[in-house]
Amino acid sequence: MPEPGTINSYLVELYGKEPADEVYQRLCALIDHYRSLTPGPQKRGRGKLTQRDSILITYGNQVLEPGISPLCTLAGFCERHLQGLVSGIHILPFYPFSSDDGFSVIDYKVVNPDLGSWEDLSAFRRSFRLMFDAVINHISVQSEWFSAFLGGDPKYRDFFISVTGSPDLSRVVRPRALPLLTDFNSSSGSRAIWTTFSTDQVDLNYHNPDVLLDILDVLLFYVTQGAEFIRLDAIAYLWKEIGTTCLHLPQTHRVIQLFRAVLDRIFPQVLLITETNVPHLENISYFGDGSNEAQLVYNFALPPLVLHALHTGQTHALSEWASRLKLPAKTVTFFNFLASHDGIGLNPARGILSNAEIDALVARVQAYGGLVSYKNNPDGNQTPYELNINYFDALSNPQAGEPVEMQVNRFMAAQAIMLSLAGVPGIYFHSLFGSQGWPEGVQLTQRNRAINRQKLDRCGLEQQLQDPASRRGRIFQRFAQMLIARASSTAFHPYGRQEILARGDSVFALLRLSPDGSQRVLCLHNLSNTPQALAPDWQGLFKREPVKIVDLITGRTHQRKPAEPWLMSPYQVNWLACND
Repeated sequence: MPEPGTINSYLVELYGKEPADEVYQRLCALIDHYRSLTPGPQKRGRGKLTQRDSILITYGNQVLEPGISPLCTLAGFCERHLQGLVSGIHILPFYPFSSDDGFSVIDYKVVNPDLGSWEDLSAFRRSFRLMFDAVINHISVQSEWFSAFLGGDPKYRDFFISVTGSPDLSRVVRPRALPLLTDFNSSSGSRAIWTTFSTDQVDLNYHNPDVLLDILDVLLFYVTQGAEFIRLDAIAYLWKEIGTTCLHLPQTHRVIQLFRAVLDRIFPQVLLITETNVPHLENISYFGDGSNEAQLVYNFALPPLVLHALHTGQTHALSEWASRLKLPAKTVTFFNFLASHDGIGLNPARGILSNAEIDALVARVQAYGGLVSYKNNPDGNQTPYELNINYFDALSNPQAGEPVEMQVNRFMAAQAIMLSLAGVPGIYFHSLFGSQGWPEGVQLTQRNRAINRQKLDRCGLEQQLQDPASRRGRIFQRFAQMLIARASSTAFHPYGRQEILARGDSVFALLRLSPDGSQRVLCLHNLSNTPQALAPDWQGLFKREPVKIVDLITGRTHQRKPAEPWLMSPYQVNWLACND
């Protein structure tokens, strides 16, 4: 038997000894092919992360201007406004697609001509690290792979999951309230095909090693096109076994471990990130043992917990959860985010917030103009799965008549929490530039998620950014301040330590420490609409009695007086370090 933890051992676990030997030989040939395309030693240092790393999440056509390809426009916009602020760009699926705003991929190796070309995409590499989506649980019904399957092509005969008879599928976990099986006409008659996400997205059959090898070919191709991060979309559903939940199966973890082993052999600078919108303990299982699966995992519990804290002005649930965050190794970390192209997932908060607290979140978001998406349960009932609303709107009651400055301060307090926690921040384009929701998009598309997916005119956006009094101008400048402050101190290193501190019911407080312990930053976030007076243990926190305290965000130095309380206004944020 092959040594555990090796490429061949994963193949044996997935397919058995004899089939694995043949698959291993083919995989080695694939590795040799991609190694020949990139001669010379790999840039091992590029896979490292520092406090200067943060990732913008954006569609390829997020900003538009007449006569220029959207990817070219986006690259120019990012170079002009984001150099030195974010280190990487996650361009959401930029391949030809048939639905789901890009996540029903027709061809994995082609850039959607409506967006541009591979050459346009390469322009980002001058200034930014790139994250590509690997949408490999499913593929579009309009793909050549599925057309060949329906046409009876022997190569694609077992590429998809055809279900015969009436097996019990009641245990299968569903992310959406849609049919699990969809009937398609094929050369051999009608066939019921597994469609986890929609009737347009057919699931790939990883029981067939040919599927695995073709997908590995796609991942390695992405690296040759500049991907330094590969996001494994909806990866938790990858392997199907009738009679099980088909979620988080051991074989799914083996496939990810195989991906990691292959990349480590030929492209060790590339980092895997898993997207698994599930309860927290299930989510972090995708770190594996800390060395054999994803280097980054989406921190899915963070968005609903921060929203709950700011809705209630109470930090207890957020602080308790954050105090229990643990990583299996010093070489993995969280991908912290509050907003994305999707909505705010509720499942990750279950077991952390009570059902009553989750119901309150749902009710308040609906009152603020948001929508709710539901999922089917095995008992036939439906439960809220996702809140569809822009994060700015989720924090601001449109009936309250608040000044814009108060709304901006509350929103930025939320973003500051995300930026201060250990990990790599992921910032959605609409959050970075202060967007509100787009209900017209929901009416146009009949999809709830469109509320947070509006595309913007570059000229109009840049005019708003030049106006420091505009909402977009205020929010972007505040974000820039915090990103610069974060990059300035190794205390915010993604592999550094954090200690969650008890500082009253309304202040989320944590101490960030650099990996070597030489730098310390006290991060204070008032999540209430009332002033707060604190009495930090300066000696205990900084290991000395500081006289001068500097706020890294504003650059302002404060002369500290003995026994003087630290005062915070509503929704104020302070990131404090010693300055003596």
